[in-house]
Amino acid sequence: MNMMGTGSIAILPAAPQYHRNRDTEYRYRQDSDFFYLSGFAEPESVICLIPGRPQGEFVLFCRERDREMEIWNGYRAGPEGAVKDFGASDAFPITDIDEIISGLIEGRSRVFVSMGAQPLFDQRMMGWVNGIRAKSRAGLHAPGEFLMLDHLLHDLRLFKSTEEVRIMRRAAAISARAHIRAMQVAKPGMMEYELEAELMHEFLKNGCPAPAYNSIVGSGDNACILHYVENNKAMRDGDLVLIDAGGELDHYASDITRTFPVNGRYSPEQKAVYELVLASQLAAIDSVKPGVSWNKPHEVVVDILTEGLLDLGLLKGSKAECLEKASYRQFFMHRTGHWLGMDVHDVGDYKVDDQWRELEPGMVMTVEPGLYIAPDCKTVEAKWRGIGVRIEDDVLLTKTGHEVLSQAAPKTVADIEALMRG
Repeated sequence: MNMMGTGSIAILPAAPQYHRNRDTEYRYRQDSDFFYLSGFAEPESVICLIPGRPQGEFVLFCRERDREMEIWNGYRAGPEGAVKDFGASDAFPITDIDEIISGLIEGRSRVFVSMGAQPLFDQRMMGWVNGIRAKSRAGLHAPGEFLMLDHLLHDLRLFKSTEEVRIMRRAAAISARAHIRAMQVAKPGMMEYELEAELMHEFLKNGCPAPAYNSIVGSGDNACILHYVENNKAMRDGDLVLIDAGGELDHYASDITRTFPVNGRYSPEQKAVYELVLASQLAAIDSVKPGVSWNKPHEVVVDILTEGLLDLGLLKGSKAECLEKASYRQFFMHRTGHWLGMDVHDVGDYKVDDQWRELEPGMVMTVEPGLYIAPDCKTVEAKWRGIGVRIEDDVLLTKTGHEVLSQAAPKTVADIEALMRG
C-alpha cells in the first residue's frame, strides 16, 4: 500500500472453484497473490486494499458463517473471523459486495487490478466503476486510471522474507526425503505410478497436502519427454528413471529433479551423460551469487554441456561453431532455471529495462540443466539413444552467496548407487 500511494485502491478476487465432474470439485487452492496478501484460503472472497482509509485500509469480503453448509463442506471464518484471525480492518458478507464496494471505489483516482486473470470478475468490476460514472452529475468521482497490481506485487513476492525461507527450506527437505524414498524402493518391474505413490506418501506424511505441480516419473524413453506426467509405464531393468517432483507446504513450492537407474547401477553411457549434466549443474550453482546476471548460470551450463557433448562425440565441429549455431539445443532445449516461490514457476521479471536482472539476496531460483537424447535420434550411435537426464535443485540467494535448499537429495553417482544398494 505504501507503493500504491494514497488515492488508490487494489481489488483482488479469490481463485474460483472448478468442477471436476458433475457436482464434485477439484481440491481448492487459493490464488497465490490473494493468499500472499491475506493468508485467507477460502473461495468466494475479495480483498480491497485502500491506503489512507480512516476506517481501516484492509477490507475483506467473504462468505458468512452457515451452520448447515459448514456441516457439509467445512468451517468458514465469516466476517467476524476475517477481522479476528486475519487482521482485516473491516469484513463484509460477499453477498453484500455490490452494495458496498462502489462506496470504496468512489473518489479513488487509481485502481490496481490483475486484469485478465479472471475475465468475469473484470466485467463485474467495470460494472461497479460504470455505475459511479453514471452518477457523475451527482458529484461522484470514478477512477480515471487502471494499473496492473502485478507490477508491484510480483516484485515483492520475488524477495522472500525470513519466514518464507523457513517454509521453503522445510518444503525442500520433505521433498528431498521423498526422492530418497523413491530411490530406496525402485526396482525393475515396478510401475512409474508406484514411485509416484511413494512420493505422495512422503509429502502427505510430512504436512504437504499436495504436490506443487504434476509429478513427472519418466523411465526409459519417457525421460526424454520434458513434461511427461502419464506415469503409467513399467520400469525396465537397465532404464533410467527421471523424477521431477516437489511438495507444496503452506502454499510454497519445492521443485527437485533426480535421475537414477532403476536397477541401482548406471551403465557406462548413462554415467557419462549423467556426470556431464552434474558437472554443468554444480558449476552453475557455484556461479549463483548477488550481483551476477540471471542468465549467468545458463551460460555456464551451455558452455560445459557443449564441450562435453563434443567430447562424447554427440556433437560435431568446433566448440565455437556449436555455440554460435546453438547445436546443443538438439539435446538441451530449455532454460537452466526459473524463480521459485508460491508458484513453482514463480512471478518476477527476468529482465529489467531489457537487460537480464541481477541476482539479489532473498530470491529463490532453480538450477536444472538436462540432456535428452531422443530414442529416434539418428545423428548418434544407438547406445546413446533414449537417455534422458535432468538434475534440479532449489537455490536461495544469500548476502554472501547461496544456499542449496534441496541439498539433502543425493545426486552423485556414488551416493545414489550406495543408497540404492543399501
